Amino acid sequence: MKKFLSLALSASMATALLVGCGNSGNSTGSDNVDTSGELVWKIGGIGPVTGGAAQYGQGVENAIQLAVDEINAEGGINGYQIAFNFQDDEADAQKAVNAYNTLKDWGMQILEGTVTSGSCAAVSAETNNDRIFQLTPSASSTSVTEGNDNTFQICFSDPNQGTVSADYIADNNLGTKIGVIYDSSDPYSSGVYQNFALEAQAKGLEIVATESFTQDNKTDFTTQLNKCKSAGADLLFLPFYYQEGSVVLTQADQIGYDPVMFGVDGFDGLLGVENFDVSLAEGVYLLTPFAADATDDATKSFVSSYEEKFGGTPNQFAADAYDGVYILKEAIEAAGLTPDASNEEICDALIAQIQQVNYNGLTGENMTWNDAGEVSKAPKAVIIKDGGYVSAE
Repeated sequence: MKKFLSLALSASMATALLVGCGNSGNSTGSDNVDTSGELVWKIGGIGPVTGGAAQYGQGVENAIQLAVDEINAEGGINGYQIAFNFQDDEADAQKAVNAYNTLKDWGMQILEGTVTSGSCAAVSAETNNDRIFQLTPSASSTSVTEGNDNTFQICFSDPNQGTVSADYIADNNLGTKIGVIYDSSDPYSSGVYQNFALEAQAKGLEIVATESFTQDNKTDFTTQLNKCKSAGADLLFLPFYYQEGSVVLTQADQIGYDPVMFGVDGFDGLLGVENFDVSLAEGVYLLTPFAADATDDATKSFVSSYEEKFGGTPNQFAADAYDGVYILKEAIEAAGLTPDASNEEICDALIAQIQQVNYNGLTGENMTWNDAGEVSKAPKAVIIKDGGYVSAE
């Protein structure tokens, strides 16, 4: 369902808008000029467009490009066009920092990224030191915002995801005995699990088995699955990424274990895993702020434009990223900023202004932000049916 154009095509589209390289991420807007000498906004992005998490980064890059193209066609932000530069980090923290330095040398003023939590936490320390405003579409760990007043999230934080997942399972009676498998080496997975466990207890859910794995041991889940099966778990809570999710579903089928499967936003991308039998995903739930089959005009327009331009259906990471550009636009315009402001001036103004924003977008209505960088919006649940994502409501 989620098919994206090649990296080469994405890069060529991004390159079409790259104009006027600057020399320092801390420079003023004097470096932010296009080939004709006009001032422009320089917005950078970082995420995996190659490697195991490429579906996330490709979706984010494509959606930002789509929003940038739309805004530029309408006259830009406060009358100034946007230049967009996206760098691949392969979901690796050190490569993300290298990508950040490349963007800083280019003259980036605002960063929309990074995509994954580990990379984002590493980069957030850099942007905070350099006073560059950072808005991440999909990094959900609290580690990306803790101590970094310049970093804000569009997606749910890990504690929020764990809490609302337990609430949804309990409120909809999806399972009576819960098994959990999580990645103890990943702050995203561990953070979601910890808060899920607390809320599950508060909601009276019985967790009968809790099993873990690490990034060094993520290809064989038969031991964890057999323990959950032996404990009588009729629902598995799986707070990790779609690659491991496809392995879990395949191996559960191989041992004849068929509980309700419930993932969080990291499962978005499951249907695009190469050589995965998508029939095994039938009936899988995942918590997400976005459903591509929604019938509201904004979603239909976004999905149609995205599919026409990139040839695949957008996932929730793409929708978060698309919202992010328009959130930045609203905050910049409300603050009255222009590209000749210094990065520190832009950063300080956006920190104050984003906390005044009340945004209605693809991924939520009345979205607001607190001073900890967390977003407040209502979650949605989707279920996989007939090889596609549909609303579970």
